[in-house]
Amino acid sequence: MPDRPTSLPVLFALGFRPLFLAGSLFAVFAIPLWIAAFFGHVDLNPAGGWLAWHRHEMVFGFGVAIVAGFLLTAIQAWTGVPALTGTPVLLLAGLWLAGRLLWLFGAPHWLLIPVDLLFLPLVALAIGQSLWKVRQTRNYPIVLMLLLLSFCNLLALIGLERSDFALQRHGAVAALWLIAGLMGLIGGRVIPFFTQRGLGLQEPVAAWPRLDNLLMAGSILVALLMLSGVGLVPSPWQAPIYLLLGLGHIVRLLRWHHPQLWTVPLLWSLHLSYAWLALALIAMALWHGGWFGGFSQATHLLAIGGMAGMILAMISRVSLGHTGRPLQPPAAMSLAFILLNLAVPLRVWLSIPLPQTGFWLASLCWATAFGLFVWYYAPILLAPRPDGKPG
Repeated sequence: MPDRPTSLPVLFALGFRPLFLAGSLFAVFAIPLWIAAFFGHVDLNPAGGWLAWHRHEMVFGFGVAIVAGFLLTAIQAWTGVPALTGTPVLLLAGLWLAGRLLWLFGAPHWLLIPVDLLFLPLVALAIGQSLWKVRQTRNYPIVLMLLLLSFCNLLALIGLERSDFALQRHGAVAALWLIAGLMGLIGGRVIPFFTQRGLGLQEPVAAWPRLDNLLMAGSILVALLMLSGVGLVPSPWQAPIYLLLGLGHIVRLLRWHHPQLWTVPLLWSLHLSYAWLALALIAMALWHGGWFGGFSQATHLLAIGGMAGMILAMISRVSLGHTGRPLQPPAAMSLAFILLNLAVPLRVWLSIPLPQTGFWLASLCWATAFGLFVWYYAPILLAPRPDGKPG
């Protein structure tokens, strides 16, 4: 079904255009800014201080922008209901940007909190309305995840207001693991399909609904453990939960694997990001069992390798497909994928013996990776489809 016409610039034709571009630009600057602030080189006071800003904004700023852009665009293909276009997309993108500026420049809480809180529920409403119109029950869990993310943000903002930074941390970390759940849900659908299409195979690997449902339920359980604070304290009884989830994701990866995927950057980048998700879960199991260094290391395996890795892979593909272009990314994107994956061991392991070296090198790899996306894809996201179709 065609998109509704809009007189606004093509940037606001569909949700992925402004949110992928803005989210990636934010990623380019946010991590180097955080590292500079961490080492005392920045004279600025964001809301709640730099650690609270970093913890919140990499999830509810960067991560949520890409999730929202993807869902606001994909919902049309899933349901046949026209996606938001024009003014609603402009307003949502403006609301997201306002939240980022208010956080960074330490706006008063009475202004920051309602502005920042509004974005996710509005996205959930837009997605929910489309799904309800066609009674597409199989995608209702996505609305549930968006509402849970909204609740996590509410708790994080309450923590900010009360200067209760334990509560703020609970909300932000729980949201990261909810995004991991979305990675499992959406990745479980698109990775085998993209692999089949990209390699010209007969058909994608058949899904195992029981495993899929168990992994989704486990992701929600992990998020609830983080939200309550229980998951932030090493406890041997929690180790089997993370271990089973990690092994479940590895089983999926092994079933999806095909040797030829390593010749296609848009495929190996997706598979590798999913592998980091599995490794992050196993690292959490080891941490709870007392056999792995720290919670921060496990969290950054997920945040950089898993979340950011899948984001970069997905936006590189979706931005081509939804603008009517061949699925052939610029050659430089292979370097971007390599650099982002290199940032994981630099941040997780090298930063332990050499903090400044590890942090700065990881920051450089991260910023260059997303900078390459912005450089090569901004002209695509700002230009009409070459086939003349809307979108």
